[in-house]
Amino acid sequence: MFRLGIVQRAPGPVEKVVDMVAGARADLIILPEYSLFDPTGMGPEEVWSNASALDKFAEGLAKIAAETGAYVAGAFLERGPRPRVYNTTVLVEPGGGVVGLYRKTHLFDAYGYRESDVVEPGAELSQIYDVRGVKVGFAVCFELRFPEVFRELALGGAQLVAVPAAWYSGPLKEETLHILARARAVENGVYVAVAASYSQRFTGRSLVVNPFGVVEAELGVGERFRVVEVDPSLVEEARRTVPVLNLRKPHLYKRTCGCDEHGNGRQVATA
Repeated sequence: MFRLGIVQRAPGPVEKVVDMVAGARADLIILPEYSLFDPTGMGPEEVWSNASALDKFAEGLAKIAAETGAYVAGAFLERGPRPRVYNTTVLVEPGGGVVGLYRKTHLFDAYGYRESDVVEPGAELSQIYDVRGVKVGFAVCFELRFPEVFRELALGGAQLVAVPAAWYSGPLKEETLHILARARAVENGVYVAVAASYSQRFTGRSLVVNPFGVVEAELGVGERFRVVEVDPSLVEEARRTVPVLNLRKPHLYKRTCGCDEHGNGRQVATA
């Protein structure tokens, strides 16, 4: 079994996570989006001033990795060309070295909020990383609303899509979070794990969904940490039982596919 740690907490110093996860046995630990601070209501200059450099954030994740012996991933606002920032997910290995980097591509310009006013989008989807034998890809928060993102990752070999999130509260928003996570899992035969921020502004309700769309774990509300066992063989079983990836007809998807002349989707590199 693959042991997946989910951190649910409010934005703040990463060092505090070390106490939350002390003594945990996990293969991969995921932190929420906006790990360091909440940028809501800030202008570009203020966000940029509060944003962090990549190496500094990676140092914080490395402390968690050193405590647990796990791979650790989390999303933060990374300083870019002033006054722009990137919404960046970093993956570090147990020794603390950075082995993966993904900059959010689909920005949250919805419900009257404009993430694109301060954040520069990334140029490509997540690569697929081999984390102790499990193929892991990343998406961030709002990207749960884009089936194409998860389909591309599944076609690239992902068995687990880790989703750092800061899901804004609001009428039925928690319901929407869970519906989207379950849909992305079942339509691709892939595990989806959402590590969600929790505060007065953000919902919490982190969850792990298996490839059949069943919620294996849900963290509810409050600042919490949980280790969930993930069975990679269930991905193979789901894709064998419901082989939607093989039954696709890409030549019919002319408006959404982005395929080449042979109907082949973009291949995601394996690190």
